[in-house]
Amino acid sequence: MIVITGGAGMIGSVIAWHLNTILGREDIVIVDRINHPDQWQNLCHRQYANYLDKDELLPWLENASDIDAVIHMGAISATTERDFNKLVQDNIRYSQDLWSWCAKNKVPFIYASSAATYGDGGQGYIDDESKTNTLRPLNGYGYSKQFFDQWALAQVKAGAATPPHWYGFKFFNVYGPNEYHKERMASVALHSFNQFNEHGTVKLFKSHKKGYEDGMQLRDFVYVKDAAAVVVHFLMKKGTSGIYNIGTGKARAFKDLATAVMKSLNKQPSITYIDMPQDLHGKYQYFTEADMSKLLAAGYTQPFQTLEDGVRDYVQNYLTQPDPYC
Repeated sequence: MIVITGGAGMIGSVIAWHLNTILGREDIVIVDRINHPDQWQNLCHRQYANYLDKDELLPWLENASDIDAVIHMGAISATTERDFNKLVQDNIRYSQDLWSWCAKNKVPFIYASSAATYGDGGQGYIDDESKTNTLRPLNGYGYSKQFFDQWALAQVKAGAATPPHWYGFKFFNVYGPNEYHKERMASVALHSFNQFNEHGTVKLFKSHKKGYEDGMQLRDFVYVKDAAAVVVHFLMKKGTSGIYNIGTGKARAFKDLATAVMKSLNKQPSITYIDMPQDLHGKYQYFTEADMSKLLAAGYTQPFQTLEDGVRDYVQNYLTQPDPYC
C-alpha cells in the first residue's frame, strides 16, 4: 500500500496517475483536505483503495500494516501565505509526525520540499545538503520547507531514527493538468491559456529588476508528468537518501512559456505587460535553474520534456478537451 498525502493536488494526483497507468498499481490511499469545490475532479480518473481526510491519517496509520511508502505532497503551497502558525502546523509539524512514524515503522518517506528554499538564488540552485543552512528563502512558505529540510538533516546528523529510505524533492516551477484548483497560485501556463481565451492576449509582469527585460524573467519550468516520474523512480529504485532538485536544468523565460501556449492553440502570440502586485515586490524570483547533476549521479537518466513539448501536451490533450483532468 502506498500513501499519498496531497493526493488530490496537482503533483500528488499525477503521481497516482503514474502509479495507475504506468505501473498498474491501485493499492493507493489518497489523503487530502479538499477545500476547492472542483478539486475532487482530480481523483475522478484514479483507481485507489481509500480516501482519508488529512486529520484521519495519523490515527489510521497506528493500525495500518503493509505500507510500502508514504509520499508526502500535502502542504500549504501558497507563497503568499502570511499566517506562519498555519505553515508551522501544516508544513512542519505534520511532516515531522509522518517522518517519525515512518522511522518507527521502517517505511520509506518521500516529501515535497521546494525551490523556494533557494530564495533569490544568490548561492545558486545546487542541492548540496552541506549548504542547506546557508539558504535564505524569500517568504514564509519557502522558510517552512527550509525548516523541515534542516530538521530532517539534523535527525540524520544526530544519529536519530530515520526512515530506511527518504527523499526530499525541491520542485521547481511545475505546470500541467490537475492544477485548476490553485487559482492565483496556478502556473503561468494555465493563466496564459485562460487569459488568451478571454482577452486575446496574455498578461505578464513587467520587470522591476535591472538586467531583465519585461517577460524575460527566467524560471525552470518542469512538466508535472516528468516531476511525478522522478518521484516514482525513487519509490521503486530506492536510491541514496537525501535532498534532490526536480527541474529540467534549463531556465526559460515567461515570454517563452506564454508563446508556447498560444502556438499550441495555433494562434498568433499577443502579450501585454502589467505591473507586478505590491505583495510580490522583494519576494519574487527572477531566475531559477535547477542543478541536475545530483539527480543524474543518482541514476535518473530519463529525459525531461522540453517546454514546448510539455506545453503542447498540456494544452492540446487537457486544456482544450471537454474533460481536462488527467
